[in-house]
Amino acid sequence: MKAGRFLRTVRHLRARQVAYQILHRLRRSRPGPARVAARGPMPSPKWPDGAGASSRTGDAANDAAHMLAGSFTFLNRAEVIGFPPHWNVTAPPRLWLYHLHYHDFLQQLPFQPAREVVLDWIARHRPGPDRVGWEPYPVARRIVNWCARFIGGDRSRTLADDTLRDTLWASLCEQAEHLRRRLEWHLLGNHLLENAVALSLSGSCFDHPAARRWLTAGQALLARELPEQILADGGHVERSPMYQSRVLDALLLLDATGDRALRVLVQPRLPHLADSLARMTHPDGGIALLNDSAFGVYPPPLELVAAAGAEPPRTGTFALGETGYYGARTTEGHYVICDAGPLGPDYQPGHGHADLFSFELSLCGSRVVVDSGVSTYEAGPMRDYCRSTRAHNTVEIDGRDQAELWAAFRVGRRPRPEEVHWSTGDGGFRLSGRHAGYRRLPGGPIHARTFRWRREGKLEIRDRVEATRPVRSVARLHFHPECRLDDVGGEGCALNFPGGRARIRWSGWETVAHDAGSFYCPEFGVARPNPCLALSSTAARLDGTIDIQPR
Repeated sequence: MKAGRFLRTVRHLRARQVAYQILHRLRRSRPGPARVAARGPMPSPKWPDGAGASSRTGDAANDAAHMLAGSFTFLNRAEVIGFPPHWNVTAPPRLWLYHLHYHDFLQQLPFQPAREVVLDWIARHRPGPDRVGWEPYPVARRIVNWCARFIGGDRSRTLADDTLRDTLWASLCEQAEHLRRRLEWHLLGNHLLENAVALSLSGSCFDHPAARRWLTAGQALLARELPEQILADGGHVERSPMYQSRVLDALLLLDATGDRALRVLVQPRLPHLADSLARMTHPDGGIALLNDSAFGVYPPPLELVAAAGAEPPRTGTFALGETGYYGARTTEGHYVICDAGPLGPDYQPGHGHADLFSFELSLCGSRVVVDSGVSTYEAGPMRDYCRSTRAHNTVEIDGRDQAELWAAFRVGRRPRPEEVHWSTGDGGFRLSGRHAGYRRLPGGPIHARTFRWRREGKLEIRDRVEATRPVRSVARLHFHPECRLDDVGGEGCALNFPGGRARIRWSGWETVAHDAGSFYCPEFGVARPNPCLALSSTAARLDGTIDIQPR
């Protein structure tokens, strides 16, 4: 490991985070048994009838027939692992194993097979070394799913089944106490918030001293984390529309418990969280794929927005200044979203990409210029690609990334948006800013970009690069795989897409070429080759423009 890069990474961590990183590694090397909080019969649930009946985060990739035949699919990867599944399988990637142990798929199973799965997991997946299901994050997700399914949706059948009722209660106690003692202070961010949700939801479910302990711990965490993680403009602090969808879903679940104290914490934040998520939604109803975001992981954003009682996406311009996302939407189906925000919170940038001043564009209701998305969380070439500057619609200098990315989630140096200015008028907007993420390179280059949006759907981009020596600047445009580029010449080309046609023009760039190494990764486990234009120039001073206009 390079010592300098390591120090540039850890210096951004909080002191408590560093201490718990050390503790986490000690616990992982010497795992101890979880402590059972209570024994005896399950107490009467506190939830009112219908509360918390089901999580919207289901698992449409798995239907009952395939699971009963032993086939489970997560992240677009199917594995035959039996039914009930072989819980200690090791071949699939770690995120795949996480999904197996979340138990989101319980919603797709009838009651009796779901009962069998849970009782089998309790009997066969005990705490121990390398037991993925006992890591805090899967524990938190599973607690929520068990409570939602068996105490919400199937309460009467659960309470009438002595074996399931009391075995489930004993395991919930064991898992909740395990989680309460292993909160993810070493990671913070969405992981710690998920811990808070699980403790709060399970604690609100039962009238029992152990449950009151979970509820107290969960409420304290929510009170601490919600003001920090949900920004004033409603965006999530990690700047991922995908994780923002999960946060909204989880808070809706807490609201549905009917617990007055939990509602006081979550209800004021639901409208802002939902409204900003609506802003991050394309005309096709899917999220913008900014940072670590993919389709199919959480419910459709507009379903969550409606559940929160917020308005559907509105036409006009929008500015989420704290999150750093700006854009506009028109009645003709034109939509643009520009990223002028930080890579993520300094203490947890793991889900951020090197994409400052990138953008996504839909025309006539169709995605045209796309973010490359995310295909995997496993360290390797595809993870490196999806996080890289090259994979985004912004400027790369001398073949390097804006940020110092390493491993699967680590970041050393990171760019910061500077001098960001936003103004609106006549149905359009102007957004400008600069960053010094490349100043570490020879020549100390600075990149500045200005977006101008016209209400007829025309997007104008101006890039300026200044350095003390010539540097190679490359601006890329990544297109949806269903797009086709025609008549590519020295000053422009035609763009054909399912909803129509557009004209792209450029000036100030020396060369234009097709980038054959571009991939569109809208879902985990998916990497589709897609058209990409690379506009390049080698100079100490660059002033280049790109215009995209529907025809």
